[in-house]
Parts: sequence; C-alpha cells; structure tokens
Amino acid sequence: MKNTTYFRKAMTDLGFDIVPGVHPITPVLFRKFDDDAQLAQRMAHDLYHEGIYVIGFSFPVVPKGQARIRVQISAAHTKEQIDQALTAFEKVGKKHKVI
Repeated sequence: MKNTTYFRKAMTDLGFDIVPGVHPITPVLFRKFDDDAQLAQRMAHDLYHEGIYVIGFSFPVVPKGQARIRVQISAAHTKEQIDQALTAFEKVGKKHKVI
C-alpha cells in the first residue's frame, strides 16, 4: 500500500490522469486526447525502451475514448525502482505532450 500510494501521488503530481483509488493496479488514462488508443500504444512502446514494461489498453478492451496504460505496483518494488518508473513516465509523457 505504501508503494502504491507513493506512485499514485507522484504520477498525479507530474500531471498524469490517474484513476483515483488505493488499488495496486494504477490506470494512467489518455481520455483527454483524440488519438488516445494510439497514444497509449506509443507511450507503452517508449516506456518499454526506457526499461518499464506496461501494457496499453484501448477499445474494445476498455470503453471508447478511455485508453490507458495499466501499471501494477507491488510490495516487492523498491523505492529506487518506482523512482525509475516515475522518471521514465515523466520523460515519455513530456515527449508525447501528455504532461
């Protein structure tokens, strides 16, 4: 729970659209973007090349216009690993003008 809370707050502070909650699965939404499905896939691809494995989901898996990247945080993650993910999200998010 501590890791999840830390990650969710940091992602929100960076400016990402996060579904509220305390669950370790953290959906990062792209509902504000017209090309949300393609954006989720491009972000997931670029994050992979930064060493972060996430999956982009879009219609028909999620409702149309609510594409997202699914991030799962666990108690096994170290703070350094979470910080690495946050750094990658910030870099890729800025590249794609998400944040």
